[in-house]
Amino acid sequence: MTSSSSNYSDSIQNYRFDVFISFRGVDIRNSFVDHLYAHFIRKGLFVFKDDKRLEKGESISEQLLQAIKDSRISIIVFSENYASSSWCLEEMAAIFDCKQQLKQTVFPVFYDVDPSHLRYQCGVYQNDFDLHRRKKFKHDPDKIRRWETAMTDLANSAGWDVRNRLDLYVKTFNLTID
Repeated sequence: MTSSSSNYSDSIQNYRFDVFISFRGVDIRNSFVDHLYAHFIRKGLFVFKDDKRLEKGESISEQLLQAIKDSRISIIVFSENYASSSWCLEEMAAIFDCKQQLKQTVFPVFYDVDPSHLRYQCGVYQNDFDLHRRKKFKHDPDKIRRWETAMTDLANSAGWDVRNRLDLYVKTFNLTID
């Protein structure tokens, strides 16, 4: 896309964004995600990342959920602390819903985490889910099950296992997103 005023259009749906990036900021905001974001911007893609495109006065949660629906592709960067954030898990579940209902393309990226830990919610992911069960969501087991189902499905999807190989995977995204 060369024109910054046009949106990608598909025969089924018009998209506001080419790419939505979901990630846990404390882990990778100033490294992998910033490189990925900059790469997509250089390619002329409209990217929704974190709070960079939020309008003042709008509810963050509503706008983020709408941005997910308005994106052609979602990239979920799973990192060590991703599941510690209930908001990240809500984003992930919303992305999963768009994959199921709207046939949205989803690319999981496993950033210094073992994909099997996500599939089976073991290791640090088990600890995070256990904490959510005991604390904030102890009276909402359906929410936890929804997150587990989404995470298992997305972790079983074809994705990228990025373990200290940033340069290679930015090139891979270049080939895939074009």
